[in-house]
Amino acid sequence: MSDSKNTDPYGSRDGSFLSKVKRFNIRPYVTGMLPLFLLAHFGHHGIGAMMNPLQPMIRNDLKLSLTQIGLMRGAFQLTGGLSQLPAGIIADKLGVRIMVLLGVTGVAIAGFFLGFTHSFTWLLVFMIISAILGAGYHPASAAAISSSVKEEFRGRTLGIHLIGGTSAFWIFPLIATPIADRWGWQTPYLFISIPIAIAGIVLYFMIGKQAKIDARRRQEQPAEELPEQVTSINWSAIISFLVISVFTGTVVQSAMGYLSLYAVDELHVSEASAGFMMSITPAIGLVAAPLGGYLSDRFGSMRMILIVAYLSIPLVFFMGRAPNVATLITLMIVMGLVMNTRMPTSESYLTSNVPANRRATIMGIYYFSGTGIGAPLSPAVGWLLDAIGYARTFGYASLTTAVITVVCSLFLWRSRRNRKHPEITG
Repeated sequence: MSDSKNTDPYGSRDGSFLSKVKRFNIRPYVTGMLPLFLLAHFGHHGIGAMMNPLQPMIRNDLKLSLTQIGLMRGAFQLTGGLSQLPAGIIADKLGVRIMVLLGVTGVAIAGFFLGFTHSFTWLLVFMIISAILGAGYHPASAAAISSSVKEEFRGRTLGIHLIGGTSAFWIFPLIATPIADRWGWQTPYLFISIPIAIAGIVLYFMIGKQAKIDARRRQEQPAEELPEQVTSINWSAIISFLVISVFTGTVVQSAMGYLSLYAVDELHVSEASAGFMMSITPAIGLVAAPLGGYLSDRFGSMRMILIVAYLSIPLVFFMGRAPNVATLITLMIVMGLVMNTRMPTSESYLTSNVPANRRATIMGIYYFSGTGIGAPLSPAVGWLLDAIGYARTFGYASLTTAVITVVCSLFLWRSRRNRKHPEITG
């Protein structure tokens, strides 16, 4: 869909670059619900964002193997994945505020008790509790944000929302790593959980207040300015998109979850430095997430998800063969651009093709599918790393991504002619 065919608040009808700059309207991004959800997203991922950079310290302190690290990651992902589906349904019934409270404050409380953990068993217990409490945030927030904007602007709006989550994955490692290096890996969970829990309570009341303001504004808004409504679900299109987005994304992320350990084991980087390095890929999301959302609005979500999948194949392969830190960092930067494009593209497509009262449910299916597949992959990847090493394991991950992408591409190419709106799906 072309920006020249809509009343995009970011530009003008004449297509002039200067006129677009002059007419750029930042107000929708600094008022209303979006800034509140951006902050909530940041807090929601605070506890999980510390897992990857602290893995080397956790491994050494608890004397864990890579297989056990994989079980830890898998338990967190599987629990979160299994909880996404019922959480999405509950979110459609109870509303977004409860899910924000549980997804921010509830997760932080579970994270606080991680600070008292000195055994692998209790580490798993509190990570599982954290995953259960946080399961409803993404389905609820994506549905609420999508309902507030027109379809042609959803990708970029959801991309801006993702800045909160991606920021957590580079800011919290920068905070937690030096604290853990000085006082142990449990200490960051104790210190950081408290302000996150308080922030979740504050956001609960702020979102409620803003919801009343938005409701009054919608009553005053002319009917033609309201977002268009979808009344039915094209399951064949939804399933096709889910397959290529979920399968390729989870394979790539399962492999990338071990990069901090790769840096320590293969490149002989210190544990603290490896923790800092894990901020690189999510930091790219500050630019890549809104840019990816814009590109999906501009060129079509299906087209963008195929590009992302094909680019991931060589990137994963070479990550397991990076000969030095500079090469690994370069690959992480490029992968940051690729992976941070996938989520706003996926969220935009799914929320734009289902009825408003089913969006949280569909997003629950999306996150359930992703983590449900990724959870068993994490311990499997850990086992492969113990058995055959990083290079061959990452090679298999790359090959798997290639097979899935090619097969799905052929299927989508054959089914594309049956779509009612191919210009939207790409």
